[in-house]
Amino acid sequence: MREDFTLAASLGVQKYQKISLKTLQYGTSGFRDKASELTHVMYRMGLLAVLRSKAMNGSTIGIMITASHNPEEDNGVKLCDPDGKMIDKEWENFATDLVNVSDDFLPDSLNMITCSTAINYDIPANVFLARDTRKSSEFLANAALDGVKALNGELKDFGLLTTPQLHFVVYCKNYSAYGTPTPEGYYKKLSNAFNSLIMEEKGKAKNYVPEVFVDGANGIGALKLKELQLYIDKLQFKIFNDGSTGVLNFKCGADFVKVGQSPPEGCEIISGKRYASFDGDADRLVYFYKNGNDNFHLLDGDKIATLVAKFLKDLVHLTGLNLVTRVIQTAYANGSSTKYIENKLNIPVVCVPTGVKYLHHEALKYDMGIYFEANGHGTIVFSEDAKLQIREIATNSKSSLAQIAAAKKLLSTIDVINESVGDAISDLLLTEIILHDFDWDISDWDALYADSPNRQLKIKVPDRNVLSTTDAERKCVKPEGLQEAIDNLVLKYEQARSFVRPSGTEDIVRVYAEADTQNAADKLAEEVGLLVKKFTENV
Repeated sequence: MREDFTLAASLGVQKYQKISLKTLQYGTSGFRDKASELTHVMYRMGLLAVLRSKAMNGSTIGIMITASHNPEEDNGVKLCDPDGKMIDKEWENFATDLVNVSDDFLPDSLNMITCSTAINYDIPANVFLARDTRKSSEFLANAALDGVKALNGELKDFGLLTTPQLHFVVYCKNYSAYGTPTPEGYYKKLSNAFNSLIMEEKGKAKNYVPEVFVDGANGIGALKLKELQLYIDKLQFKIFNDGSTGVLNFKCGADFVKVGQSPPEGCEIISGKRYASFDGDADRLVYFYKNGNDNFHLLDGDKIATLVAKFLKDLVHLTGLNLVTRVIQTAYANGSSTKYIENKLNIPVVCVPTGVKYLHHEALKYDMGIYFEANGHGTIVFSEDAKLQIREIATNSKSSLAQIAAAKKLLSTIDVINESVGDAISDLLLTEIILHDFDWDISDWDALYADSPNRQLKIKVPDRNVLSTTDAERKCVKPEGLQEAIDNLVLKYEQARSFVRPSGTEDIVRVYAEADTQNAADKLAEEVGLLVKKFTENV
């Protein structure tokens, strides 16, 4: 075993030397940095994927080369476990240690992982690899491929995929009942369910128009949505920012629209039409439109969560089942959405720290867990017991016709959902199904509740680690005195709240503020940002 590791390390050192002294940390988004500094990271993640596969008795592990909504010059990598979810905390720590160790000590680090997890090295390892459309992704993918090969892992390179598609094929490979582990299997599963749900009697829809304009962020999502269009004829995708001329994530995409609360470049918004934005790797989705007064309206992850929760609650009620349901949010959730979900839909809301892994882990505790971050990343997960109960209603001759119809509709809806991870394409189809079912246009959806005015800022700091938080990141405990200063500022404004949290991938602090007017929210965010600079520079 030691000889295999020594050989792998020597090959890696020759071709993928660790040239950066920067300490990298595996976070919710994996590793991200300038693409030029990531070759040794990719190689070592190839090695780690092989070990993880062996530790999971040869189950397939995924490697995704992407930096999501980051600028074109950045890149990154994240690993996907056999169940389509992110790797667990222990292996995140292994990833951090492995990437930061010197070239000379790489074999020792690999040995440590193998010994501490009691890996049987003789078990064959299997890895799926995919990448986004960045210019650097192919070269970096080759580095990961070399890492897999160095430890004799079996690898299937899917080339260009969205991040959710990679999670889907990994999940299907390990759990065949979920679907076929190919891009075609992904398209067929989603489109078959979508088409069955849209097949309604002619003339029913009066307000819903079956077309949506999609900002592809000049990334992989645009390419894959075009491929999906071949399987769907009941909804037309009008795709712009498709990568043919523009730059990835530059003045476009879900993050740009959400943070700036303004439309992307690349389109002239037609009043009343529905628009949606993906991010660079197509795991985030937000909607937007302009009304008759030419005012911009953003429908973010919170709006999607409330729409989905209303639709699913109504369906479950029709089946007669009593499924334990929760909506999971983070501190970024708009306060108005939380009030609507709890007071109007009567569904309890659970708040967790920012990060998909926290949301997904919490969602798994319930029969039906609905989670969407405000940034547009989210999905719905159903327990196996809940699915069994729904199937029993659908096939039970003692069920009423209404119960059977609702149960079948719910099963088809589940098939549209990518339960393994947030998926912009899947979530787009689900949203369109609900709007069709309700016969709503986008303004009808927007009218569910009015967002509290809010603002987000990014504050560059010398070291993000001087900040630490508690209470699902809603309270800052370090540096001492910062939270008290924020609380005093909040008292100056009506219906206000604000919190700060360190980024998981770069030395910035994110500021969030809400108030009764947009002007007040903007001012509060700016003042809190100045506090962050003051307290972090003096540490």
